[in-house]
Amino acid sequence: MSSAPRREWPTMTVEDFLAWDGDGHQGKLELVDGEVRAMSPASATHGLIQAALAILIGQHLKRGGTRCRIFTEPAVSVRVRANSNVRVPDLGVTCAAVAANDQLLPDPVLLIEVLSPGNSDDTWDNVWAYCTIPTVREIVVVHSTRIRAELLRRDASGNWPENPEVIENGGTLKLDGIGFNSFLSEIYVDTYLA
Repeated sequence: MSSAPRREWPTMTVEDFLAWDGDGHQGKLELVDGEVRAMSPASATHGLIQAALAILIGQHLKRGGTRCRIFTEPAVSVRVRANSNVRVPDLGVTCAAVAANDQLLPDPVLLIEVLSPGNSDDTWDNVWAYCTIPTVREIVVVHSTRIRAELLRRDASGNWPENPEVIENGGTLKLDGIGFNSFLSEIYVDTYLA
């Protein structure tokens, strides 16, 4: 997704943002340093990748009998300027209990972004913000213009690597935190990239 044309909304806190009705906006919104950021609708390829990941990971979690669940476009609270930031990844996994009225995904362990050509800066800005969430163990950025993923995994000391692990076509996406393995090509099977 690429950033939508800037629309003027008031500066907000997380509390204001979560209580706000969106002024009739129908798309994806997130709060970045107190400013509302609107995102343009996703491309078909972006949507297919997001759906494939949700299905593959969701089925894996159900087969494993775990409490962990995957969510599409969950709102997450980052620790950097926590009162003025609500980020919205494409997918998120939590193993915590989720109440019906929760607006923020509690204790995410895995966050996934699908990188589109027009949103690279915003996506990587979000990724670095996700690194501040103490429960997050892995972050994946999946490309939508080529078969490629970049994986960041927190080590046993709680540190993040300097650079992401790059997984190319023919490689396997391994998510240790949830015990998930998939050939990267399976994520792209319904796209023009397959």
